[in-house]
Amino acid sequence: MTNKYSAAALLLFASFASAQAQDAARIANKVLGNDGQPELVQFTAEGKAAMRGLSGDQVLRQQLALTKADQMMQRTAETDQLGFVHQRFAQYYQGIRVEHADYLVHSKGGAVESINGDFDRISGLDVNPSVSQKAALNSALAHIGARTYMWQTAEANAESFKPTGELVIVRDRRAGENGPRVLAWKFNVYAAAPVSRAFIYVDAHTSQVVLQDDIIKHAAATGTFATAYSGSRSFTDGTTTGGYFLREGTTRGLGIETYNCKKGNSYTAAVDFIDADNNWTATEYNNANFDNVAGDAHVGAQATYDYWKNVHGRNSYDNAGAKIKSYVHFDDTPATAAGYENAYWNGSVMTYGDGATRFRPLTSLDVCGHEIGHAVCEKTANLTYSNESGAMNEGLSDIWGASIEAYAVGTLGFTSGGVKAKSTWLIGEEIDKVQAALRSMSDPKSLGQPAYYKGVNWYTGTGDNGGVHTNSGVLNHWYYILAVGKSGTNEGGGVYNVTGVGIDAAAKITYRMESVYMVASSTYAQARSYAIQAATDLYGAGSAQVTAVTNAWFAVGVGAAAGGTTPPPATAYCTSKGTSQAYEYVKLVQLGNINRTSGADAGYYNGTATSTSVAAGSSQTITYQTGFTGTAYAEYFRIYADWNQNGVFTDAGETLVSSTNTAAVTTTRSASFTVPTTAKNGPTRLRVVMSDNSATNSCGTYSYGETEDYTISVTGGTITAPTLTGDAPTRSELRTLSMFPNPATDVLNLSLSDNAAITSVMVNDLRGARVSGATFGEGTLHIGGLAKGMYTLTVSDGQKVYHQRFVKE
Repeated sequence: MTNKYSAAALLLFASFASAQAQDAARIANKVLGNDGQPELVQFTAEGKAAMRGLSGDQVLRQQLALTKADQMMQRTAETDQLGFVHQRFAQYYQGIRVEHADYLVHSKGGAVESINGDFDRISGLDVNPSVSQKAALNSALAHIGARTYMWQTAEANAESFKPTGELVIVRDRRAGENGPRVLAWKFNVYAAAPVSRAFIYVDAHTSQVVLQDDIIKHAAATGTFATAYSGSRSFTDGTTTGGYFLREGTTRGLGIETYNCKKGNSYTAAVDFIDADNNWTATEYNNANFDNVAGDAHVGAQATYDYWKNVHGRNSYDNAGAKIKSYVHFDDTPATAAGYENAYWNGSVMTYGDGATRFRPLTSLDVCGHEIGHAVCEKTANLTYSNESGAMNEGLSDIWGASIEAYAVGTLGFTSGGVKAKSTWLIGEEIDKVQAALRSMSDPKSLGQPAYYKGVNWYTGTGDNGGVHTNSGVLNHWYYILAVGKSGTNEGGGVYNVTGVGIDAAAKITYRMESVYMVASSTYAQARSYAIQAATDLYGAGSAQVTAVTNAWFAVGVGAAAGGTTPPPATAYCTSKGTSQAYEYVKLVQLGNINRTSGADAGYYNGTATSTSVAAGSSQTITYQTGFTGTAYAEYFRIYADWNQNGVFTDAGETLVSSTNTAAVTTTRSASFTVPTTAKNGPTRLRVVMSDNSATNSCGTYSYGETEDYTISVTGGTITAPTLTGDAPTRSELRTLSMFPNPATDVLNLSLSDNAAITSVMVNDLRGARVSGATFGEGTLHIGGLAKGMYTLTVSDGQKVYHQRFVKE
């Protein structure tokens, strides 16, 4: 029986469910921090439409569920070159600044795309100080303990340096980075002897100093370390009682710190490396413990931070200055004394083993960049670590490892100091004792990876999370081709010719693909679309960079080439299947990289994702075996290869095996064949048919037995011409819009590539609103009446619309 209370509860539940549904419809993605507060919110089209017209602080009030005690005050508003407007807001609680808590609103064309930042949920905090400003300053000065302060000197402006207190809310860092929020007096204290300058925060209720934030960071020092892999490097570290240690303060974000696990597996038991004179020489550190690799981890982390900051404008891996901690001499099983053959990012810190039989200590520069690249991915696309998304997660880390190594060598002056020389397109070359490197981006197949999507070496099993360290080769090779350029014929028979855009442009395109467009479940096909869009955002539709991106994907077997060409279309093959496997089935097929042992597969197994490469004219041996459930019977094998890729196996030379042995054979059988010199390049169907009936051929159903299909990739044979699809483009579709100069002061000259007439011109501001003050005539747009800033230009020829951005100076 329903009473008024249960009815009310149902109403409340319905209201809650409705709010949840609305939230789900409007929010594409929400990431919560450890405190349960949103760190990132991305909106759907419905969400953007619902918030159109709201100011940035109104959006934050709605999305962060601000109370009357919470305020967001805009600090800055910046517009980037892509037309995104980024508003930065400072958090206040009851009118008092919450120190270091900022939130950003990102919008484009008047629509809010996303918000992100650090918001502290504060309640019940007493904001009335019980310690006076004067008493708090005395505590601050006692904490500094200088002999003379700047306001006590004879400098003409000395009085201006006398500290004035500001009430703020700040974390008590004595309790760690996530210490409790307290009300504090903030002072800018400038000491003359000894010299120092810092923000000092004094608890406004206890007079205790809770934080010192150095402005003059003289505690940091410049040392020299004879590293294991990068020669002698100058680097920034810190001072401590008795010497110097591998801790850089806040020069780079919240700092770079490197610790010694002492061949143990405890982070909390790790200690500092300390040097007496800050000259970390080979005599001291190139020892049996490989202590010189601590320098590699430290300068590697610094170089990685510098790369992300200087090339991509990213402040550490989380874009919020996160501290980068590295732990060397880690061993997960110290009792065995075998050495730890791995390096990894555990979600918060870097961990490096010393290696053993396979690896040298795993602190090489590209490994540092690779592992911290996982942290960047975690904070951006957060690609799920399995199958294609996991392979791209690994591939992106290889891309960043290679790019950071190239940046460090070319810009920062890193050298090769170890057993092997640095090589941009080899990953882990300096640490590998067994082979040339872990992976090759220029030639993935040379080290067991695929260079072509679902081609040779593509892994289809469940191990290694679906082959994430193998199938990453496709993304690696795409990046190499995009950066350097390459021409040739791919495994699908497609001819390509890619002009490289350089590693800088390739990196910018890849970073935007990862950080702006990719999502956790992204596939290779989606990555292609995202990369093309990223290149379009950065360099414009139809640009050389967009063409290179598109054709590089085509080269590795993902999607069509620029201009409408596609890989050869998939060929349809007839059905072949056994109706019963009660007595026998195909147990083994082995040819090159195809090596499958199995039980019954219900009459047919599609193994076309598994492939091996064969050269035209080469001799090959295929091994096969029948499996029996009980008594062995006489079985017949027919094995075919569609060398001309026409969809049938009846052409001359396409029957590789036609066994006539009528005896019951339980052991493996083998047969040799020669790949025709006339075989077409690219994927070729291999069909294995096993039946108890000697009349069974390549098509149709049969009584007892099984069929299995695989792929042979032919190289060195005849070339299959790419197939053109779609109608020829019209003249309008081929046109491009040119404008100059940009930036402009008074006039902007506009023209279409084939001198077609421009029928209309419209100028919009970054919110998407049309603006007046600009007139067009005879190829010239007069913009003298516009305010300074960035605008969007919309031009039409009556058939096609063109969009460009320009800056009015």
